[in-house]
Amino acid sequence: MAFALPSSLSPHVCVLSSPDLEQLLRASSLPPLEDILQSFSPLPQVTTRTTNLVTVAHSTFAIRFSNLIDVENACLEDEEKRSARIIDWIGERIDRQCPKWVADLEKDSARDSERSPWWDELRRCLEGDNVPSKTEGWNHPVSIILAVSTTAPNPLQAVTTLHSRTLEFPSWVDTSHLVCTLIVHPSTSALSDEEAAALFNAVKKQYGVHVYLLPLILPSPPPPPVSIPHLLPQLPPPPLDVEQHDINGNLTSTLSNTRESLVARPNSLRISEGDIQRTVRFTREFVVMSLVPWMERRVIEWNEVYSSSRRLPSRLFSSTRRLFGSGISTPQTPVHTSSTSLSSLPARSHTYSASQTSLSGPSFSLPPPSQQRRLAEFATILGDHKLAIGVWESLQKEGKGGSDILPMLLSPSPATTLHVTQSLSAIFPSASELPAHAQFQALKYAVRWETSISHNDFLSDTLEGERWLVWAAGNSEETPTALLLAHAALLSARKQAKRRAALWYFFAASKLQKCGIKPLAMYLLRRAHEILSDRPRKLLSPSFWESQGTIASQNAGFNAALSGVEHPLGRLLYATGEIRGAIKLFLGLLRWSSTVSAREKTGDGDNEEFLDSDKSYLEDFTVAVSYLKSVSGQEVHLNDLIIPVKFAVPASGRLILRGDTVGGGVSEWERMEETWRSFWKPRGKETLEKSGKAVIGDSFWVEVVLYNPLDADVTLANLTLIVEAQGHDCDWLSRNVQVERIDEITLHAKENRPVSLAVRVSEASTLVITDFGYEFLGLLTAKESLARRGRRLQDTLQQRLTPTYAPDIFIKAAIEDDNLELDVSFATVEPLVFLEGEYRWVEMRLSNIGSRAIGEVWLLAGPEDQISPYCPSAEISRKFLLRNLAGVLFTDNKLPRWTPYNIRLEEELQPSEVIRTTLIWRPVRSANQRICLMFVYREREGCTFYYTRVTKSYEINPCLIVSAKPYTTPLKHHPFQVNVEISNTGSTALRVTQLTTISPVWQCSPLHLLSSAPLQPAQSANFSLAAFPSEDKDCIGKTHDFVARTLGNVLSGREVESGNPPPLYLSCNHTFSGEDHLPLLNPAISHLYLCGRRNVIASSMARSHPHIPTASRSSIFPFYNPLSLDILVFWEIPSEQRCGFTLLSSLILGPSHGALQEIIGDAEQAKVKRSMYAETQREKTEMLQSIRNSEWNAESNPLVVSVEDGLVMEHDFDKGGCLAYVTFTLRNYSLTHPSRYILRFNPSLSRNAAVGPLNLLAPRYIGPLLVRGCLQPSESSSVEARLWVSRPGIYALCGWEVEVEVSEPWLDGSKTSWRTRHRYVQGSPAECCPYFTVNGLPRPHT
Repeated sequence: MAFALPSSLSPHVCVLSSPDLEQLLRASSLPPLEDILQSFSPLPQVTTRTTNLVTVAHSTFAIRFSNLIDVENACLEDEEKRSARIIDWIGERIDRQCPKWVADLEKDSARDSERSPWWDELRRCLEGDNVPSKTEGWNHPVSIILAVSTTAPNPLQAVTTLHSRTLEFPSWVDTSHLVCTLIVHPSTSALSDEEAAALFNAVKKQYGVHVYLLPLILPSPPPPPVSIPHLLPQLPPPPLDVEQHDINGNLTSTLSNTRESLVARPNSLRISEGDIQRTVRFTREFVVMSLVPWMERRVIEWNEVYSSSRRLPSRLFSSTRRLFGSGISTPQTPVHTSSTSLSSLPARSHTYSASQTSLSGPSFSLPPPSQQRRLAEFATILGDHKLAIGVWESLQKEGKGGSDILPMLLSPSPATTLHVTQSLSAIFPSASELPAHAQFQALKYAVRWETSISHNDFLSDTLEGERWLVWAAGNSEETPTALLLAHAALLSARKQAKRRAALWYFFAASKLQKCGIKPLAMYLLRRAHEILSDRPRKLLSPSFWESQGTIASQNAGFNAALSGVEHPLGRLLYATGEIRGAIKLFLGLLRWSSTVSAREKTGDGDNEEFLDSDKSYLEDFTVAVSYLKSVSGQEVHLNDLIIPVKFAVPASGRLILRGDTVGGGVSEWERMEETWRSFWKPRGKETLEKSGKAVIGDSFWVEVVLYNPLDADVTLANLTLIVEAQGHDCDWLSRNVQVERIDEITLHAKENRPVSLAVRVSEASTLVITDFGYEFLGLLTAKESLARRGRRLQDTLQQRLTPTYAPDIFIKAAIEDDNLELDVSFATVEPLVFLEGEYRWVEMRLSNIGSRAIGEVWLLAGPEDQISPYCPSAEISRKFLLRNLAGVLFTDNKLPRWTPYNIRLEEELQPSEVIRTTLIWRPVRSANQRICLMFVYREREGCTFYYTRVTKSYEINPCLIVSAKPYTTPLKHHPFQVNVEISNTGSTALRVTQLTTISPVWQCSPLHLLSSAPLQPAQSANFSLAAFPSEDKDCIGKTHDFVARTLGNVLSGREVESGNPPPLYLSCNHTFSGEDHLPLLNPAISHLYLCGRRNVIASSMARSHPHIPTASRSSIFPFYNPLSLDILVFWEIPSEQRCGFTLLSSLILGPSHGALQEIIGDAEQAKVKRSMYAETQREKTEMLQSIRNSEWNAESNPLVVSVEDGLVMEHDFDKGGCLAYVTFTLRNYSLTHPSRYILRFNPSLSRNAAVGPLNLLAPRYIGPLLVRGCLQPSESSSVEARLWVSRPGIYALCGWEVEVEVSEPWLDGSKTSWRTRHRYVQGSPAECCPYFTVNGLPRPHT
């Protein structure tokens, strides 16, 4: 990359002028000699040579001239204090000039095309610093020019005096410098030209060849001024007589200024053209003939020393120039190329090494820069980059610096950035606050890098030099570091990294605002705002914006950072008096509230700042508006201000009529409406509409849902509605419409609150509610539209291509003269508290509050609600009850659906008439503990239906828990026994009055009487039932065939038939604890029981078969499993006049035989259709598994073996062993399938073996050891086994095994074909096996 040496790294030449020369220049209206010489720098076309004698051509060669006394005094100032003064001085200069800069830039449209003036000013201020530093040698003097004039009384003595002067530099200043003598010979001098030449030769003979004679005319009066480049600004000297102290507080020195006051450096010279030419000639001769050759000589000498210290031992290699030459061996590092030319070196040079004044204090005990560093610096200045890079890298490896220079010399690479970070980390301490000297050093590094590296390389992706400026800025809050960030932002904007540029602009503005430089801070904030407001072009499909519901042109782009820029910008505008602009910004900040809230959810540590942002915006807006009104008066117009947030939610707005203020979820009411429509569709075409309309003179309400999107409380005042009347003007509205106005409400952060506003109309019309009006914070009047966007139109091709919507939807209210309206309420208003399972008679109050009669009323409840119209017990005769205590119920065995009930009206319900009706209600536990009832009514047949709603909350307390466990018995008349356990979990004693069993197949009879004693809390009662099958068993096979057929259609993907399952007759058996009883044939109780069972079956289906649609379940699964047994336990609390029943509906008696195994096998063997969706295949697998595990596919061994247990016999073993006979009973408990068996006895058991945990004796079977048989459904048989007993003891009845084969049912009683369906193997129990005892007879006494 092209390398341009910054002027701050050019040779530093100090000038010491004699008093007579200073007086001569002042008399000629000229500045000091160092300023005159500086105006001719840089010199064009200067050639230097490397250590390898390669010429390097410099298009420009800069030289810095300064006053020697000023530099000596500046070296005595504390470095930390001087750095702090420089930083403050730069800030003052920026603050003084920035208003003009900002004004000029505001007029320029291309703001990113040129360098910013504040960056140029910062660079000039830093490059103008020429005071030597303790850490680097760039500002250490390379040469000292001792200048005298021939106007002195004794010019030779003046030269001698200057040469004899002792340099007052500290010990850490390098003493290697070239001393030159300059004799200025003006035309007004008393010496002639020959005398001046003689003086020149004398001085040259005494002090060396570096002596120059500069003849000048210096006419009087001075000629017109000639413009020169602006000289670099320099830090003013410290206040006069500043005392310096060491760390112990002792006085070390006193500083004094050489100039009485700071005078601005000139930008013109009053000098003639001839004098200009002569001065230029001198400057060039001094550089080319003296300074450059001297520096080249020093580089050669120092390089010899440096090379010799790094050569290998001479025993291995020769170190002579013949083999290695005079140059050093450096690694092959990329260097900057430059053109070279030949030049000759001077023959001799003169080096001055003056003695140093002894200065005490620790700050002056430091050594000067090392010779190796000076070598690197001189090589860099002379353009010997190969040598310079090698020495700098060596210094960098030794930790002695060089990382700040290498980025300017090396080609762009990732390693360059590492050098930058290393150089900055070396000067930045670990503490949070940076010292002034570290800030100043980082500033110099950053300016050097930006100035010396080419623009393209500096901004390349390899270097990303703009980041270097940010790193150099650190966390300092000073003006120069803010300018670093501002320039980094400018460079990023040129790279089109606009988001990064905006961020750095914002940081720079924040620092400048803290420093009090408001004009520039405001400008930078505006630049950041412009960048963030620039919407980047996004090449996205139009379908993307359509899917997001936004318009591409309205996309705000990267808007998350705009609020952080606009807020401080608004405060600056307010502070500078631009109140209206500040108000607009503060109000516009509220539009980013949603962005801040989304950022808050991420869990960052700065959540509190985001939460307080909206509150701060509102406070600033309130203060600004209040101040504007106080200044401009209350008549100030703020109509151009638009609130960027919306508080009203149009989609949630609704019209509320009298009677609509009921609870319940929207989905519940919608489900009821759909239930009614499905119910009435086959009966008529009348539609269902919402009950009632607004009536003249009666109030109705418009509910507006207000949502506060801000993270702060917001006050809205004077809330009202803006309405329009179809066909009427504003005068009619003012006379006939009254709209409620709410004075003030406060919405908390993120609060969602419905607000109802009453409207009353005195004439029939149709009102359209268009807008919602309010005063924001009581300061700004606003209104929001309540219209909802219409549906998307897709009727035509153009509508499908271009999003087109139907007209907006407004809230409308039709006001009529008369209406049809029914009001329903519970007769009791106190809270309802139920026991679980309790049913209660509830009275409802029906009132006609409309103007027309009502002739038909229907009742709808939820699908889980158990409610029925009341059937008086007097309608059921006592004789009928006694005759049907053990009755039969008929069912179509189809899952019942909830259907509306017709409430009988003896006559039409006239206006203002009230009737009462009674319902039986058995509440169930639910999530919300609330019943929702819908009453549908109409005037007469053929009229439209209307509905009204009512809700009631209730509470359910625990009462009874019923559990049952079935057992098989060997008895023929009741093969099963069911033990029922009843537990009182409530807090009140109750009495069990009745126990009822319901089953399609099983009939039950009590094994003992039901106790009539009260069941106390936390007590349990047991009750046993004997279960035996009824005569009708064909329903089992028919029902299983129906389920197999319907589920087979489901698994094969065929359409499910809408047929009904086979009907069933339910056997009902009752057990009473007294004379009072309530049989199940009561229609109300029967309905409550069916509702309870429906809830149990529906929830079980939903859990077991989630992939089968709800609407299809009633056509697939029957309501009753033929083997099921339901148990109802009726109870009462006479003291509280409460009664109810508890249902147990999950009991299955008898074995099943896998009725679905055929369709499951067919589904598994069928050819599977591949699906591209894994979810579809997974659902099919889960559906098949749920059918396999269902109760309809249950399978169990129907044969049970019972062994005669506990037999005791006696025998006289003196006569030998005996035979024992034990009966084995085998029973087929299946009601449909025959079974055959093979009973095997094991004769190989050892008689000494111990059996079981009780160590019983092993049996020894004799006689037939293999018994075969066949059992019909519910048939049993007995087998007598013979055992040989050889000694007394307890013998275990083990060692037998039975193999069972279950056949398909025999059709028409035919036993010719046997098809095995299942096989089972059953052995003797390993533990608790039956046994028999054989006792020996006692021997007679002799």
